[in-house]
Formats: sequence, structure tokens, C-alpha cells
Amino acid sequence: MNANPVIWCLLGKKAGDNTQLRALASALGYGFVEKHIHAQPWELLAHLLLRVTLTGIDRQQSDPLQGPWPDLVLSAGRRNEPVARWIQRAARKSGKATSLVHVGRPWAPLTCYDLIISTPQYLLPQRDNIWMNRLPLHRPDDEGLAAQAQLLRARLAQGSGPRIAVLAGGDSGKYVFTAARGAELGTAACRLADELGGSLMVTDSPRTPRPAGDALQAQLRDGDFCYRWGDPGDNPYQGLLGLADAFIVTSESASMLAEAVARGKPVYMFDMEEQEFWWQQGYNFGHKPLSHRLAMALAPRRMRRDISGIHRALIASGQASWLGRTGLETTAEERSAALAEPENLNSAAQELSATAGAVRQLLASG
Repeated sequence: MNANPVIWCLLGKKAGDNTQLRALASALGYGFVEKHIHAQPWELLAHLLLRVTLTGIDRQQSDPLQGPWPDLVLSAGRRNEPVARWIQRAARKSGKATSLVHVGRPWAPLTCYDLIISTPQYLLPQRDNIWMNRLPLHRPDDEGLAAQAQLLRARLAQGSGPRIAVLAGGDSGKYVFTAARGAELGTAACRLADELGGSLMVTDSPRTPRPAGDALQAQLRDGDFCYRWGDPGDNPYQGLLGLADAFIVTSESASMLAEAVARGKPVYMFDMEEQEFWWQQGYNFGHKPLSHRLAMALAPRRMRRDISGIHRALIASGQASWLGRTGLETTAEERSAALAEPENLNSAAQELSATAGAVRQLLASG
């Protein structure tokens, strides 16, 4: 193996994918080059028809892709799959062997990749080139989070009780974040804060529909902090991670769950699952929720996505519990005890280290 392998990290539009790629690339310890890829609006057609191509990306907006070619390409997300495979093909024509590592669930045949790093939500089979983690990769930065927490503390109202961070996501697959569900989240979060004598620190995300965010915010009490995506000032998300004594996270976001669990504090998942017959609600017939349900029913197993596998793993390990689900919600006494003496079950660092080891082994055998 080259003692100083050249690694390209293909970054796209999704923050969660980019977070995982940067975490893995940093953990390898060799240094890496970020290649920012901007997809065309019509990229899906080009990628489905041509598969290994740069036709679907904006070459002027994207970083240059030219030799000398890398030893390893790290990618995530459907949009960057054809790009990674194009780089490998171009390198091969020049006599260079370039390995491909994909994070998540690839659309291309599994044999196209030297290593696939995935999580239970993607329902991939057991194969020699598939590495399965419990949660998306995350590289904790305790020092950086502490600095951001100090900055956020200056923006908050004074209070003696525990601070509970509410991390609100949005529409994803079959999950539709309606105004009614936003109000339900706000009510449940306030109830927990009242039980614990604490305050809330709330942030939504780019995926949060405005009506859902408005309904959530309307339930908050005097003294609670709320940041809405696009508000003036710095986004306090990193500060919330560093300052919170407990977390409430909407259950559709694997990346936010991973970041909250990595803090070793109590984590409560707000259930985004449709509790009644889904076809009775008109919003479930939108393009994204309906196409997801059809894919789950008709698509091959490896092309499906079911985040409930992550939920089950977190609950079984004691790293998270449900909030507001009748019959499964922890008691007020159990929540207070968990807050007073949180059991640090964080496995983020261990999973990242083991995953990086698997990639180093791949490079060594190449």
C-alpha cells in the first residue's frame, strides 16, 4: 500500500451524507481532498440511462475531476455514485487502481463497490463487501462543541434546571411532518421539561415544513429558546449538541439521532410514524410519501429503506427511548433518574474507529 494514499471525498447537497464522509475520511488519518459535486436538476434521467457518467453534474460549479487519480474515492448518495464510478473508470484507463467505498445504500449493483458502509435502515444483505454499523458515522468534537455551547449559553435565558434540546427534522419518505404533528411534538416536549423542571432549546431544519415549525413554536413557554431555519444569526445546532442535558429528536432523522446519542445523554425519540390508517390522510398521497410506500411494497428488498431498524437497535441497547407513545413511554421517575445519572452507552467513536480500520485494510490489500 502507498504510505500516503490519495483520497478523494465526494461531497454533495445532503449535510448528513457529508458529515459521514468527512468523519470517515478524517478517521483514516491520511489526509483527504474534498471534491464538491453539484448535480444538474435533471441528473436522475442521465444517471439512470448512462450510469457511469458526468453528464448529470454541473462541471463548471463542481470541483475539477482529473488526474493524477486517487487511490480511494469515498462517496455517499445516489447523485455521486455515477461520478465515483466514472473516476474509477478514468483511473483504470491510465493504469491506476482506484478503490470505491460508498456510505449508505448504493443504487448500482453491490459488486460495483469494494466496500459499502451501511446501517440497518437500508436492509442490505450480508456480504463480504458490506460493513454494517448501528448508526450513521459521526466524529464527536468535544472541544468544538464545548466552545459552541459557551457561545449559545450567552444567548439563553438564565435557568437552574436541565436544558433539553429539541431537534426537529421534517418530511422524509413515508413520514410527513404536519402542523398537527408539530403541535404534538411541542406539547410532549413541554410536558417533559415541566416534569424535569427544565427548559427547552429548539431548532428546526431545512426539511421542516413551515406550518409544522410554526405549530411547534406556538406550544413553547416563556424562557424556552427557539431557532428557526433561516433566522438571523449563527445556527446554534452545534451549541445545542454541546449544551443539552437531554435530547428529543424526531424519529425520521438517522443523522440527528446519531449526533444526539453520541453525546451520552438521555435521548427521547418523537415518533413520526402514522398511527392510524395512513390512507385516511390526504397528505400521505403526496409524491414522496406515496412513492416510498410503493417502493417498500414493490421494490427489491435492498432498494427499500426502513429506519425502524435503527429505532429497535437504539431501544434494545438503552441508548434511546420513545417519547409520548402510549404504553411504551418511560415513567417520569425513570426519566429523572436517567437525567441525573446518564449511562454513557456511546458507541459512535468505536464504530467509527472500526469502520476506518476496515477501509485501511482495503487499502492495504489493494
